[in-house]
Amino acid sequence: MILRLETTRPRECIDLTESVRDFVRGSGVREGFCHVMALHATAGIVINENDDPNVGVDLLHALERMVPAHDGWLHDRIDSNAHAHIQAALLGPSEWIPIEAGDLLLGRWQRLLLVELDGPRATRSISLRLLREGPAAP
Repeated sequence: MILRLETTRPRECIDLTESVRDFVRGSGVREGFCHVMALHATAGIVINENDDPNVGVDLLHALERMVPAHDGWLHDRIDSNAHAHIQAALLGPSEWIPIEAGDLLLGRWQRLLLVELDGPRATRSISLRLLREGPAAP
């Protein structure tokens, strides 16, 4: 399945947990894994806290400090977003989440986040794939 969403800011963290959870619950898969992948080179997928949205703000700030925009990056000669590509590479494009008893197995404070690094974008596409554990369904 492809989950599509719109981002509204140049840099933001968007909680995907409930959308992915609904997909898993509706799939009938009881045990296995859900693979969630951003189909973009300037966005990442991470698992982190989102009850306090300042965690996402701090993450974005840390990425900005590590890889500042327009810091002599060669790719900026093409479209001025080299920092977003590098930051996305540091985060990674995907996460594997275990499925247990038909639901995502996440810790108390864990949420699944899309990290937008080069927005806003009219459409961001997120691939959702399931790997069933155990014997195949009849």
